[in-house]
Amino acid sequence: MVSSLRHHRRGFFSTLLLLLAVAGCATFVSSIRVDVIRRPYNPPSSLPAFHEAPAFRNGAECPPPSATGRVDIVMTLDANYLRGTMAAILSILQHTSCPESVTFHFLAARPEPEVLANIRAAFPYLDFRVYRFDSGRVRGRISRSIRQALDQPLNYARIYLADILPPEVRRAIYLDSDVIVVDDILRIWEVDLEGRVLAAPEYCHANFTKYFTDAFWSDAALSRTFDGRQPCYFNTGVMVMDVDRWRNGEYTRMVEEWMEVQKQKMIYQLGSLPPFLLVLAGNIKAVDHRWNQHGLGGDNFEGKCRSLHPGPISLLHWSGKGKPWLRLDSRKPCTVDYLWAPYDLYRSSSPALEE
Repeated sequence: MVSSLRHHRRGFFSTLLLLLAVAGCATFVSSIRVDVIRRPYNPPSSLPAFHEAPAFRNGAECPPPSATGRVDIVMTLDANYLRGTMAAILSILQHTSCPESVTFHFLAARPEPEVLANIRAAFPYLDFRVYRFDSGRVRGRISRSIRQALDQPLNYARIYLADILPPEVRRAIYLDSDVIVVDDILRIWEVDLEGRVLAAPEYCHANFTKYFTDAFWSDAALSRTFDGRQPCYFNTGVMVMDVDRWRNGEYTRMVEEWMEVQKQKMIYQLGSLPPFLLVLAGNIKAVDHRWNQHGLGGDNFEGKCRSLHPGPISLLHWSGKGKPWLRLDSRKPCTVDYLWAPYDLYRSSSPALEE
């Protein structure tokens, strides 16, 4: 039953993706049933309810879900992004061949019993653990960036995941809460890091200089940071990390040192991304761009709509200001937001629109 459902929804997604890529997609999109919410997203004290997801089971070819056969996925957990997190979890479980082998590790800034209750209710069979991230570790190191959401302490939790996770977690996939996975997560989990601490989609065509201020490039000592490297932009919302190597190499300390420099000299304006680039750009394992169809949230200021990039897709990423659940709720969605909608488990109290 579940296998049939997974096959059906994969086929639905592939068809939808193909149709959205052509000019005539608007007619098809109008036939999709979408729950439209007529009020702002509920505050944490009154969280929305979610439908229960199907129970996904391992295929016959899957190894036992032990520590060696386990896939460890790390995400932050926050009430304001819970709807996105729920959709991301569903997409991962639906498309992987070994869903019972996936363990989720959530980093949370504070205890939120309602959030955990929602996850348990929507995914009764989910293997997940929650860890507290101490916001005090970064409060004094955060400097103002171009968008307030980037300044939240939890946005920096990915820097500390190697310190927070238990020792038996030796490799992990870190994912933002605004992603949808439409491929088997095992494909990126099994990437050969070739001795590197991180693997991520890398974008060497991007103008790397724009991620740092003139104060950085005009300082001879600072600008020599990238000597001997060919630095390229990579997005820290989709990463495979060798957690052991990160711990042993003291990468957390190296990132923190650049955050201290930032407090003194304002050498960047993009939250937690630039210190990662300063430490690791030019020294990561590049994975196929299909694993980060990024920028679907639009720019960092207005969140204007963007279309899909050409090429195959394994992961859709609404990086940028606009989030699909908010745009759908406001009844002003971008076309790409209809690719997110089938994974939305939100249970609306108002009638769904059928067109």
